[in-house]
Amino acid sequence: MPRLHVVNDDSASQAVPRTAKDVLKALQAPSSCLKGLYVHVPFCIHRCHYCDFFTIAGREQDRSRYVDRLIAEAECVLPQLPIGMESIFIGGGTPTYLSPDDLHRLLSRLRTLLQETGQSIAEWTVEANPDTVSEEIADVLGQSGVNRVSLGAQSFQPQALTALERHHDPDHVGLAMDRLRQAGISDLSLDLIFAVPSGLDPRVAWRADLEMAISLKPTHMSCYGLTYEPGTPLTRRLETGRVTRVSQEMEAAQYEEALTLLAQEGYEHYEISNWARPGCRCRHNEIYWRNENWWPLGPSASGHVEGTRWRNVPRLGEYLDSEGLPPIDSIEQLDEEGRWGEVLMLGLRLLDGVPKQTVDAACATSGRGARRADVMRQAIEDELLEWRKDHLALTTRGLLLADGVIRELL
Repeated sequence: MPRLHVVNDDSASQAVPRTAKDVLKALQAPSSCLKGLYVHVPFCIHRCHYCDFFTIAGREQDRSRYVDRLIAEAECVLPQLPIGMESIFIGGGTPTYLSPDDLHRLLSRLRTLLQETGQSIAEWTVEANPDTVSEEIADVLGQSGVNRVSLGAQSFQPQALTALERHHDPDHVGLAMDRLRQAGISDLSLDLIFAVPSGLDPRVAWRADLEMAISLKPTHMSCYGLTYEPGTPLTRRLETGRVTRVSQEMEAAQYEEALTLLAQEGYEHYEISNWARPGCRCRHNEIYWRNENWWPLGPSASGHVEGTRWRNVPRLGEYLDSEGLPPIDSIEQLDEEGRWGEVLMLGLRLLDGVPKQTVDAACATSGRGARRADVMRQAIEDELLEWRKDHLALTTRGLLLADGVIRELL
């Protein structure tokens, strides 16, 4: 996305904000329409070979200290945020890799701070690895106010999990869901990954994954094509010929299989990679896709307030040694063109599409507006985009080529 400036060095320290406190000052006050809170817990049992998030394998000795630091950050910032937040998402990493006591301390303190500041949270999500959801962890989540859990199943085929370097037992997915339901949490999401180079028949294995996931009756499902992120062990294996990528044709066929099967089972396809039972969309992720505002807590967590985006420092030691709000690793402030491009890029991921008045505004800018209008007209002729009443949206064919369509609009 276009950037006016990105700060990663000390030479510009006088020109732009360097800390979250500076962001608050520069904005004068957080936006009155701040909708969400993202909390990052980086610890994992094992770092999966396809993952490029800020995660830390092991380091059990730092987990309690980390929770102390995260609570201190929350105590510093939450009283300054306006009332009106709708969701909290605690991701990672694996938040449920914290000990039951540390997880309880974190969730309880966040809940108390939110209540004291008058926030009323409708959706509270925690990510979990199936192997970490013991009865005690499930009870901590349920008793602390968490009402939604996202489980990283990824696959139910041991061979595929081995290819992904995922270290969990496929049978533990259903067991974890049973424990969470017994703890009073019924809104459960499953993540699956397709286009996995596992040596299995890709069509057969993927359909089996979908059918197994559906049989567990999640309220929400996310289905992602495997991506080879720069610098990850999986990408290095691809580059050295130890992994062969699944063909684009097969990846498209697997995606179409998800479209067909999940529609037959009554799941609503509401975002390129996400399906939900009626009323069970992930509200927090919709905040991202609608380019609304959220605040980040924890190292490497990113926030957005009215066109200003920033990322907390992605280094555990530096984060633990800091006080109050953490230092910022980078910050960007989009100009008008950049903001409209971002609105289109994110909004077109939603099956609802982008409202006509937003499209008109994005095409009326003095810079790239006219070109965007031309690109849209061509995409409509090519049956990649279509008007649905007063919204511009991707067609079924457009969903298969979404990255290219969106890239052209940018």
